[in-house]
Amino acid sequence: MKSRVMVVGAGSIGLFVGGKLAVAGADVTFVGRPRMLDEISASGLRLTDLDGGDDSLPTDRFHVATEPNDVGSADLVLVAVKSAATADAVRELTGKIRPGTVVLSLQNGIGNDTVIREILPNCVVLAGMVMFNVVHHPGGRFHRGTQGVLAVQDDPGLTPFLGIFEQAGLALRRYPDLRPVQWAKLLLNLNNPINALSGRPLREELADRNYRRCLALTQREALAVMHKARITPARLTPLPPAAMARLLTVPDGVFRRVFGRVLAVDPMARSSMADDLELGRKTEISWLCGEIIGLGTMVGLPTPVNQRLIELIVAAEQGDRRTWTGAELYEQLRAAHASVR
Repeated sequence: MKSRVMVVGAGSIGLFVGGKLAVAGADVTFVGRPRMLDEISASGLRLTDLDGGDDSLPTDRFHVATEPNDVGSADLVLVAVKSAATADAVRELTGKIRPGTVVLSLQNGIGNDTVIREILPNCVVLAGMVMFNVVHHPGGRFHRGTQGVLAVQDDPGLTPFLGIFEQAGLALRRYPDLRPVQWAKLLLNLNNPINALSGRPLREELADRNYRRCLALTQREALAVMHKARITPARLTPLPPAAMARLLTVPDGVFRRVFGRVLAVDPMARSSMADDLELGRKTEISWLCGEIIGLGTMVGLPTPVNQRLIELIVAAEQGDRRTWTGAELYEQLRAAHASVR
């Protein structure tokens, strides 16, 4: 019998993950905004990746809906909305979803699963992290531009779905406790605002030492507050997080030779925050840098670098858009850091 999957949040991540599950044979319904649903209803889905994968999914192989009215028939619900929309999107499921349904959060930030669990206390709510980047191209094409896996909080409720995820090429990496992974992914996602302000693709941005120096400042500040809060992030990079933050600042040639795999991303891949700014949407900055500021407040450490990044992103959201060179952005963050020393 086919697994019935509902994807709440038909953005790049939701459409790529749900689309791959549909290719593998799941019965998938995408719930989202008419703009995106109209596009895929007209063109179907095409799912590509930097490893050469290329799957096409005609329109009769998936369902679309603007409201989750059929969630009662779903075996698995994937929540892939932006963090700010989590509570509102999940409230739409109340009174419709079956008790015991597995609900998997595939979202950035820390604590979205807690929000979902409070609203759906009778469901099996699990945290998850998408460890790769997906780029939307016109005509229903969604391209995985970086390497990565789906990391999830382990639970017996996942057992019926392990096979379909593996067939989809998205084998779940399961952890007894996902929080260290979420904090480690948050460290990596601190590059999202830097990439968005740079106006450059990820590979080009990360190849520039000044942008990496910006990321190093941001991560070191985050690691300091995590350390004081006794949070130990998982190791997701070739080196432990603290060592990686230090070595981001090496000259470009050394970085390419030693950490070339970090630059092994699609030439056109950008952060989701860059896409949000381009489309005039509110970003997830409060769930990235804002998490570090909140933690810093809790443990009594200032976080001026992350605060400055929030200010720059909010200004861009409000129409003050500009492209920052690496040197210009580094000077902004360096000055913020020096202001409290």
